[in-house]
Amino acid sequence: MTRILLIAPAFPAEMPLFARALLDAGAEVIGLGEGTRESLPDDVASRLTDFWSVPSIWDEDEVVRAAVGRADGASLDRVECLWEPGVLLAARVREALGLPGMNVEKTTPFRDKGRMKSILDAAGIRTPKHDRARTESEVREQAERIGYPVIIKPIAGAGSLDTHRVDRADDLPTVLEKLRHVEEVSVEEFILGQEYTYDTICAKGDVLFENVSWYRPEVLIARTEEWISPQTVALRDLESEPARKAREMGRNVLRALGFEEGFTHMEWFLTPGGEAVFGEIACRPPGARSVDIMAQATGGDPYRAWAEAILQGKLSSPLVRSHNAIVIFKRARGQGRITRIEGLDEIRAKYGEHLVGVDLLPVGTPRRNWKHTLLSDGWITLRHEDLETAIEIADTIAREVQIFAAG
Repeated sequence: MTRILLIAPAFPAEMPLFARALLDAGAEVIGLGEGTRESLPDDVASRLTDFWSVPSIWDEDEVVRAAVGRADGASLDRVECLWEPGVLLAARVREALGLPGMNVEKTTPFRDKGRMKSILDAAGIRTPKHDRARTESEVREQAERIGYPVIIKPIAGAGSLDTHRVDRADDLPTVLEKLRHVEEVSVEEFILGQEYTYDTICAKGDVLFENVSWYRPEVLIARTEEWISPQTVALRDLESEPARKAREMGRNVLRALGFEEGFTHMEWFLTPGGEAVFGEIACRPPGARSVDIMAQATGGDPYRAWAEAILQGKLSSPLVRSHNAIVIFKRARGQGRITRIEGLDEIRAKYGEHLVGVDLLPVGTPRRNWKHTLLSDGWITLRHEDLETAIEIADTIAREVQIFAAG
């Protein structure tokens, strides 16, 4: 039986599903993280053969030493981590134990946005004009050279966290103040266009499954306007123009970066002129329920597909796209605790056959900080064979389902 060391098995929220998938595919799973096994959620603890506790997952040197010490005699076969801040740690543990998988050299560009884009520039892939900066003066110099508006974000950031658009030099001081905790940033050309993803499950350098999703609206807009109900749309038709361009660029990116096996999540832009421009890529699955809508779009189990890819190098059956699937995130109006939800019963009566999931915060629950989580105050998922109809339903949900908070 293959023995897997899974780093951070309880976070983010999808991780227990990956642990379950490893078990279902015939593996034995050992967890590594902070706290104790007893402190883990039941759906995680019950799936682990053992749990190796470390004082701090951020002390990479100590974690590597602890893993090597505990692995003595444990006969580990693989080390996996699907949480972006831990992927480089996983690579270091693999190297220390002499195990297969992405090493430090190949993993580093997925965490270092500047290095990532430099490699892709050399491969002839269109990326935003970019440079890295450590000081305020360097940020100003790069912004002036690239030309406003610019995007400023952490070199080793995850998703859109700490990402800011700066339209003019006078706006820089405010943004720089917000980024004082960030050691190094990437200053990049602002790309105007629709934002998409290209997500894959790979084995031995081959793409076994690919997904293209559409962010409505672009992530940065969704992160700055509270009234918006952000949507992620997993596209059924991978022969449409956006999907074809995603697949062409995405496969070139994977080749240039030498990605071998596991999940990847790439974000890119399609400009009004039809140009595909790379955004960034991570060697982990997308968050915010995106893997769930891949499952709804295919009627399959991408979690299990990932496990089969890393354990067996192939899928037991293909994931065939039959629907468009959309997740709509809802944000409450007001602050405090949820007081009521309006419009949900009407939506269920009208579109019930197309709704595949409703997970909204119940009345009495404190609302979440929408700036800290895209999940916001809950979500609704749907699927439909026709894209135009699916989007019409999603927009109706965004408009007519309202959550209210007070107190």
